[in-house]
Amino acid sequence: MRPVVFLCFIFFFHIQHFLAQDLDKSFTVKYTQEEFVIDGVLDEKAWEYAESVGPFQEYFPEDDILAKFQTDIRILVSEDTLYVGLKVITPGNNYTVASLERDWRAGGSDNISVLFDTFNDGNNAFLFGINPYGVRREVFISGGGQSSGAFTPSWDVKWVGESKIYDGYYTAEMAIPLTSFKFREGESKWRFQSYRYDMQADERSVWYNVPQNQSIINLAFMGDMYFEKPLGKSRTPFAFIPFINGLSESDNENGISNSSFTFGADAKVSLGNSMNLDITLNPDFSNVEVDDIFTNLTRFEINLPERRQFFIDNNDLFGNFGNAGLANPFFSRRIGIATDRFGNRVENDIIGGVRLSGKISKDLRLGFLNLQTAKSSEQEVASNNNMMFSLQQKLFSRSNIGIFMINRQTFDSDDFISPNDQYNRVVGIDYNLATKDNVWFGKFYAHKSFQPEERDGHSAGVLLGRNSKKWTVSSDFSFIEDDFRSDLGFILRKDIIRSSTQISRQFWPKGGKVNNHTISFVPTVIWRPKLDYQKTDHDYTLSYNVSMKDFTNFGINATNSYIFLDQPFDPTGTEGAEQLPANRGYAFSSVGLNYRSNDADVFSYRTNLSFGEFFNGDRFSVGGEAVLRIQPIARLSLNVNYDRISLPEPYETGDLWIIAPRIGFTFTKSIFWSTVFQYASQRDNFGINSRLQWRFAPLSDLFIVYNDNYFVNSWEPRFRSINLKLTYWLNI
Repeated sequence: MRPVVFLCFIFFFHIQHFLAQDLDKSFTVKYTQEEFVIDGVLDEKAWEYAESVGPFQEYFPEDDILAKFQTDIRILVSEDTLYVGLKVITPGNNYTVASLERDWRAGGSDNISVLFDTFNDGNNAFLFGINPYGVRREVFISGGGQSSGAFTPSWDVKWVGESKIYDGYYTAEMAIPLTSFKFREGESKWRFQSYRYDMQADERSVWYNVPQNQSIINLAFMGDMYFEKPLGKSRTPFAFIPFINGLSESDNENGISNSSFTFGADAKVSLGNSMNLDITLNPDFSNVEVDDIFTNLTRFEINLPERRQFFIDNNDLFGNFGNAGLANPFFSRRIGIATDRFGNRVENDIIGGVRLSGKISKDLRLGFLNLQTAKSSEQEVASNNNMMFSLQQKLFSRSNIGIFMINRQTFDSDDFISPNDQYNRVVGIDYNLATKDNVWFGKFYAHKSFQPEERDGHSAGVLLGRNSKKWTVSSDFSFIEDDFRSDLGFILRKDIIRSSTQISRQFWPKGGKVNNHTISFVPTVIWRPKLDYQKTDHDYTLSYNVSMKDFTNFGINATNSYIFLDQPFDPTGTEGAEQLPANRGYAFSSVGLNYRSNDADVFSYRTNLSFGEFFNGDRFSVGGEAVLRIQPIARLSLNVNYDRISLPEPYETGDLWIIAPRIGFTFTKSIFWSTVFQYASQRDNFGINSRLQWRFAPLSDLFIVYNDNYFVNSWEPRFRSINLKLTYWLNI
């Protein structure tokens, strides 16, 4: 097995020399000393001599023609500011916007974004967007823009932008301080891309051509912007962000009430031209958006995305090691969560910490994180130091190799701490393949864990894939030993050898209403080494999906599954229910249907339906979301999921519901109110989370957050709290 891994590793290093394409597109950014009034009106004389970046290419529904409705972008730079002027031609003035709230998602609304790769490495980029109503967003893109996880809208910097609507087009102006970027002193070139969504024309377009089979944010597809005058030093200001938080809470489940007043602060420090140092003291995340609820019909944990801003900048330096859904050695949501003496997950206060990330040199990046969590003798939770260190070296055009070390160390020796929990350490190496045109992609990783008394464990994997316009083929092989352990990671399963392959054929009709249709086959097989390499799981999924030119899509899939239970299991999760017996295999099949309407419609919806066998019984599932948009003030949605699990006697039959209405109001560009109600029968919980936000100054907010939870069966109060939190962003 080792020679095969070695050959794959060498193959990854050399393949991209033969698999690249060169498409040149560039423009010049002229220097200006003119004063600008950022009102969305392009009436300053400087815009007349600014060079246009050139025509836009259509990305959807075609990717080989010029955009039907063009965009004119002009960029100027002064000693301290980058100015962007935009004229966006449209078929009319019936624009769609999600809301007036900052940091919107682009899908389903009219907008335009500009991207800047300031280090010319295809790895990170800064995105700034604006819509016809002048609502802004800024996004940090990491990891080459290879996946949705690389897109970080919670990244914040101060800049100014405004739009102006005319008959058949809108204009916009952006003034972005150069202190918002990181770049090398004396830099004369950045890489550039821009993309826009036109919901009236059902068109998406890009400045630099991107094939439709590739993500529109993939940083492989960018042109060049040359500065008429080389840039000076990157001088990011020191940012100090103090907060105060008043909390009143009542835990009826444990008979505890509490009122408190806390304060803390974050600081952002620029080290040189390319390093960020984030410092946090007594952080508070009460204002973070509540997680979506779900019904879990598996035997395993489900990971949820990180929403806390402190952990997000340059997140690929920390969270992109290993296999994200199977064996990720660092999963930041573990920090601030602990297991108490009853085996329950509880909040664990973070005392403080630091996070250093960025470039050491042109091709070498560093990530370092160290956080200390608090001790709770009552809950038998130890104080821990949580540390991760990583280095990432760029190779060839867009690939990289990285190494890391993780250490979770207990700082006390109370009786409730077992010797084997004193520390957990993980080291590893990852190689990420991405060719210049992103047609070939892949990954190789090998990780090892250490703990005081258990045997050292290993985790390793190899992935290689090719993504062309017609075919997507990939193969992923992973191995996780039973002794592998990462206390700060997400390890879905251990003691497995897993093989997963994807074969997809995409068809692109030249005419008609269909944009593309795809047939895919994904076989996944798992073997268990400790069970004499017995095959214990498989999923064979055949699917067919259709994407229409009006942004609707639908599909059908069929899955054959096999699960060998080595432990008793009740799929309904009913307390005290008879469990399915262990040491037995279960084979079952199911069929699923799905449909999604155009998100730009005033009323939009998505729905899914599945039915078939489930273990030794049957399962029927139906769900979806309906959204009513009252532009631009309100967005009302209802998410409903229903699962009917029917198992033969004496096993449980269950009706599992999730009902989650959500109401969002954006009264102005600075006052927002959102409320979500969440009913989950499997969790015996009904919860309310209501959050009012007033952005009274740039990146400075007042939050009022109300939480209320009830037991469903008895309708008794479970937990209730109200927070009043004030944050203020100071640039020094």
